[in-house]
Amino acid sequence: MSLIESFLTALDSLRANKMRTGLTMLGVIIGVAAVIAMIGIAQGARQATLEQIQRLGANVLTVRPGQARRGGAFLGFGSVQSLKVSDGEAILKSCGEYVVRVSPEVWTTQQVKYLNRNMRTSISGVTPELEQIRNLVVEEGRFFTEQEVKTLARVAVIGHTVWQELFQGGACVGKTIRIGGQAYEVIGRLAYKGDTGFRSLDDRIYIPLTTCMRRLARQDHLDALNVQARRSDQMFDAQTCIEETLMRTHNIPPWGDPDFRVFNQGEFVETVEQTAQVFTLLLAGVALVSLIVGGIGIMNIMLVSVTERTREIGLRKAIGATRFNILMQFLIESVVVSVLGGLIGIALGYYAAYTLASQANWKVLIPIEGVLLAFGFAAFIGVFFGLYPAWRASQLQPIEALRYE
Repeated sequence: MSLIESFLTALDSLRANKMRTGLTMLGVIIGVAAVIAMIGIAQGARQATLEQIQRLGANVLTVRPGQARRGGAFLGFGSVQSLKVSDGEAILKSCGEYVVRVSPEVWTTQQVKYLNRNMRTSISGVTPELEQIRNLVVEEGRFFTEQEVKTLARVAVIGHTVWQELFQGGACVGKTIRIGGQAYEVIGRLAYKGDTGFRSLDDRIYIPLTTCMRRLARQDHLDALNVQARRSDQMFDAQTCIEETLMRTHNIPPWGDPDFRVFNQGEFVETVEQTAQVFTLLLAGVALVSLIVGGIGIMNIMLVSVTERTREIGLRKAIGATRFNILMQFLIESVVVSVLGGLIGIALGYYAAYTLASQANWKVLIPIEGVLLAFGFAAFIGVFFGLYPAWRASQLQPIEALRYE
C-alpha cells in the first residue's frame, strides 16, 4: 500500500465517523486558536507600548533634579534645585560624541484663557531643540526660534487638547491667549500625539524657556534636561557621560551621592521588551496546555478506533498488508485530524483576536513565527499521540484479529 493509498484510506475512515472526527478535532482547534489569539494580543500590547514610548521622542534621556531629604523621608524627584542652564551646555560640550541635542525645560501650571473659555493646563518653557527631541509635529503655524528665546518673547505653541478646549477646533494661529494673566500670541499648533500612559503631550503649552523662567515660573533653576543621543546603541554611553559631566560640574566626588537622576528611555524599552516576552510565553504556555489535552483526546479516540476495527486490521494483514502499512494508516489518520484542526484553529484564532481587539480597542500583532509554532505543535501532537495507537494496531496478529468479536 502506497503513502497516497494510506492517506485516502485514512480520509475514508474519518469521513465514516464525521461526528467523532469533529469532536476529536475540537481540542486541537481550541488549542491552536487560543495560542494564536494570546500571542497576537500580547505582541499587540508590546507594540502599542513601544509606540507610546516613541511618541516621547527617539533616543531620549531625561535628567531630573535629585530628591531632597527631610528627616528620614525623601520628598521626590525635583525637590532639589540642582539643575542649571549651564548644565545643558556642559553636557553638549563634553558628550558631543554621544549627544546630539539638549533642551532645558521648566514647567508650571497656569490658568489659560481665550475670550470666555478658560482651562488649567501645563506650561513648559523649552528651547527650539525640543521640537526634534520629542518628535513634536507642528500642524499649523511654526515653533518658536532661538531669537525668541533670547528676547523673552511672549509666544506660545499649543497642544491638541488645548486647541480643542480653547478654540473648539477653529483657527488659532495669530490669536492672543492669556497665560497667568499675561498675553501670549499663539504661533503654532501641534498635531495630536495621544496619551503616553503617564503624561499627556497634548494637554500642554510650550513657550520660550527664558519667558517661562522670568515671567511665569520666576525661577533660575531647571525642572529637567531633555537629551537626545545620536544613536539608540549609544544610549548607555550617553548616560554614563552625562552622569560623569554633571558630577564634575556640581563638584560631587565620585563616591558622593548625585543631586540628579538620569532616566534612560532605553532601559524602559528593554523592560517593556522583557515583560512582553515573559507575558507572551506565559499566555502561549497556558494555551499549549489545551493543545496537549486535545492530543490526549486524539490518542483516546484512536485507541477506540483500533479496538473497533480489529477485524478490519486482521483482514488487511491476511491479504498482504505489512505492519508498516497498518502503522502508517492509523498514524496518518491521527496527523490528518491534528493538521485539519490546526488549520481551522489558525483561522479561528485570527478571527477571535481581531474581533476581541476591535471590541476592546486593542492592538493585535500576530507574527508568522507564532502561527508556525502553533501549527507545528499541532502536527507534532498528531504524530506523538497517534504513534502508540498506530503501533498497537500494527502489532495485532492476523488470526487473533480475525477471531475478534
